[in-house]
Amino acid sequence: MVRRVIVALGVVLATGCGDVNATLAKVSEARQLAADLLVQFTRTADAANRAVMADTDETSVEFAREAEQATAAAQKDIDALAPILQELGYSDETRLLSEFTSRFSEYRALDRRILDLAVENTNLKAQRLAFGPAQDAANAFRDALKAVAPAAPATAWRVEALVAEAITTVREIQVLQAPHIADADEAVMTRMETQMSTSGTAARKAIQALRALASPASASKLDAATAVLNRFIELNAQIIALSRRNTNVRSLALSLDQKRKLTVSCEESLHALQNALAKRGYTGIREH
Repeated sequence: MVRRVIVALGVVLATGCGDVNATLAKVSEARQLAADLLVQFTRTADAANRAVMADTDETSVEFAREAEQATAAAQKDIDALAPILQELGYSDETRLLSEFTSRFSEYRALDRRILDLAVENTNLKAQRLAFGPAQDAANAFRDALKAVAPAAPATAWRVEALVAEAITTVREIQVLQAPHIADADEAVMTRMETQMSTSGTAARKAIQALRALASPASASKLDAATAVLNRFIELNAQIIALSRRNTNVRSLALSLDQKRKLTVSCEESLHALQNALAKRGYTGIREH
């Protein structure tokens, strides 16, 4: 009985009023908001990670939007929780929330950068070009050259060698496209581009040499091969430009490094906040 009186007195002294139920309700609300804040932050991080890993523009944008919605919900919890902690006079919890808010602000800025990169999907777009239109153009180039006939039997071997050389140089460019798309090293990409340029020049020279050795009936085939080669080179330039943006590679690197560290620090603050609130007793002060 005496303990109950002391507890009731503690409530009055701690809250400045005799409304025990109101104080308990605020403590309960603070705990619920802290729990929901952790849920919304987890949702934010998870959706952003899925946006980075998405394999289409549509799903990437969808997950980015989901991350933004969860971020807004987390901010709403922060705005609701802060005045309650201040009203209860919980200085430690207020400090922990402030600590999380600061880290969350840094997290949001980084996450915005990551999401902006992720939704561009330049590496995926480059990959689609490489294995789609560029592949088709390279095959059409091969097919056009395979139909080229020599003007005389004596030059047949030379025509065959030039055709093989032209096809091989285009394939060399194709082989370099995938590693270029995947690499993040500027110097390495530059070296690959130099090799691509050399191969492209060799292909053009081979076609030019073929014009002097091919039969008149093959002129249209060489014209077709030249047109397709031009198309392939244009597509390759697009692939290089998209690959150079490296948005998928960069967003993934940021997610695995800086964002991961920030996520851990934010979660630590939230768990500390929840633990502090869990230790609050009925009197509005920590029980010992």
